[in-house]
Amino acid sequence: MFREVFADLHIHIGAGSKGEPVKITASRRLNFENILKESLYNKGLDMIGIIDCASPVVLADIETLLEKGKMEELADGGIAYGELVIIPGVELESREDKGGQAHYLGYFPYLRNLREFSQVMKDYITNINLSSQSTGLTGKEIFQLVEAHRGIFIPAHVFTPFKSFYGRCFDSYREIFTAEEWARIPAIELGLSSDTYMADFIPELAEKTFISNSDAHSLEKIAREYNLLRVKELSFRELELALWRKEGRRVLKNYGLDPALGKYHRSYCENCNKRFPLEYPVLKCPDCGRDDIVIGVKDRIMQISPVPESSSPDHRGEYIHQIPLRDIPGIGKKTFQRLLEAFGTEMAVIHRASEEELAEVLNYKIAERIIKARTGNLKIEDGGGGHYGKVVG
Repeated sequence: MFREVFADLHIHIGAGSKGEPVKITASRRLNFENILKESLYNKGLDMIGIIDCASPVVLADIETLLEKGKMEELADGGIAYGELVIIPGVELESREDKGGQAHYLGYFPYLRNLREFSQVMKDYITNINLSSQSTGLTGKEIFQLVEAHRGIFIPAHVFTPFKSFYGRCFDSYREIFTAEEWARIPAIELGLSSDTYMADFIPELAEKTFISNSDAHSLEKIAREYNLLRVKELSFRELELALWRKEGRRVLKNYGLDPALGKYHRSYCENCNKRFPLEYPVLKCPDCGRDDIVIGVKDRIMQISPVPESSSPDHRGEYIHQIPLRDIPGIGKKTFQRLLEAFGTEMAVIHRASEEELAEVLNYKIAERIIKARTGNLKIEDGGGGHYGKVVG
């Protein structure tokens, strides 16, 4: 019997349980156990990927929770925390031969695979305790190491202008991978400034599954983007089957921000302090002429796309533009807490509460905004140059 589950597969660790830093730019409240509680009890997720697990600090926290009986490893891979399943993973930074850096995700079935991978990476990373560190390896070499340790390898936030596959390093996979290697990569991560429509301007992605994740650096940002999977149970093996679209498993839908809300959606000139939401790719500043601008995701896709229109394959899951609850005008801390008390989790508010039920808890105007936010029908202002877009009504 198949079931549909919500999964956010890119969550960072800010610190260990004793306060040791892991992800320098993330909240110190974002430790392993806090993530589990937030994801299960407040967000209502079924599966999460925590991608700083090769850090010995994080490995120690995982082992402590297992020893205390708060979690257990699953026979088919992954770790169970009550009804929530954790897929342990890593995010690694490459140094490509042709210049630039890219981030890649690796997910592993068992702790023994992760421990072995962590030991290997100590030879390449200056401080193995910290997240997303430079390895000095190419993406091809990282792929080979992840695969050798039974991991799933996925290029992360592939279009962002800093540290990404297409946004920073390559116009095509052929510049780094053979066709046979590319065929062994099941999926790519879209990132906050792109969606399915935009990514399907790149024909070589037609066979890849798309995933959308939060890339959370705080507890609040968990599940700002996530996926709906069709699986038979919660485990690493089932996730792997879903990414490969095998035996009836698949990614049914991606839920994410309208790309215009992403902070790298359109090109931005720091000299002029101006974004350029134009119909053509902006690769240098139209005002001052500088060519060292931050090239936006939409602009970069328009630059490298070999086709005039986006075309999605039949297997592609639907992409739902959605505004996170906390970003909806009128929902502050007290209102948000009232929603959780009434409906239990964010997933329940977003996916199950009717407009009438919402209006019993909130005023009608805010209830109406939540309904509009579910389908991306709130008005927004484009983001770019490191500044998020805004919901304006």
